[in-house]
Amino acid sequence: MSAVKSIAVLTSGGDSQGMNAAVRAVVRSALYNGLEVYGVQRGYQGLLNDDLRQMDLRSVGDILQRGGTVLQTARCKEFLTSEGQQRGAEVLRSRGIDGLVVIGGDGSYQGANKLSKLGIKTMGLPGTIDNDIPFTDATIGFDTAVSIVVDAINKIRDTMSSHERASVVEVMGRHCGDIALHAGLASGAETIIVPEVPYDIKEVSERMKANFEKGKRHSIIVIAEGAAKGEDVTREITNETGLDARVTVLGHIQRGGTPTAIDRILASRLGDFAVQQLMAGESGKGCGVINSKLVATDIETIVNTKKPFNMELYELALRLSQ
Repeated sequence: MSAVKSIAVLTSGGDSQGMNAAVRAVVRSALYNGLEVYGVQRGYQGLLNDDLRQMDLRSVGDILQRGGTVLQTARCKEFLTSEGQQRGAEVLRSRGIDGLVVIGGDGSYQGANKLSKLGIKTMGLPGTIDNDIPFTDATIGFDTAVSIVVDAINKIRDTMSSHERASVVEVMGRHCGDIALHAGLASGAETIIVPEVPYDIKEVSERMKANFEKGKRHSIIVIAEGAAKGEDVTREITNETGLDARVTVLGHIQRGGTPTAIDRILASRLGDFAVQQLMAGESGKGCGVINSKLVATDIETIVNTKKPFNMELYELALRLSQ
């Protein structure tokens, strides 16, 4: 018999498509197993404000296909302090809540790790489009974000071909270039610029110019925001080549929209798995999927590990772009 009788769930940091699917899975799995479940409004800020509401089946009806998060999310500087963390733990204890599921990225995991050390049973779910959480093959929202970028590049390519222009597409990814890498490979971009790999703008420009001289009618460069600013790269390319280059910054459009089936399934599996882990007495874990298998890794290990960049995939994209 599980010692856990009541759990809470919150979404924190930047929103990602599939967060609602994860919340739905946590709530419905908890209810199926006879647990009470509470939703924390506006992330850690809502936790400190004691802004919790009890969830039932109707609370998560018709949200599987929706982007964003019905629980809403917010940044909370106060929770970065030891006083804020202690207060958050006290709120949960005063409510009689035995466990907390945190859905978010690295900062959210850091918060879950702090609560775990204060005796709160915690589980982390990787909800971020950046795909920068280690010990999981993919994060919730990543597949949808990549699909949005690929669709945008397809549209941009149409008009670039008509005007024989070069296009620089700036995508999200401050420290992790996975969106740029995967979207660039899937869309046939000639150049992919990411924070993990140094680039030479002169080499990029020379290759682009040579491609146009061979008869190409367009050229696409995908750049992660953490590698350089799209406007700067576009200006440098124009100066180096004399080509007509334009920049498109996709911005927050990458966070919106309905999640793909892949993200809905991933979120559903992880949400249910987090509840099962809490019921089994586990705590301080981050849930993920590796080679299609559900895994739970110590959050302490996750927050102190950088996810390795997939150089094999990067080199494949480079070979196929010739």
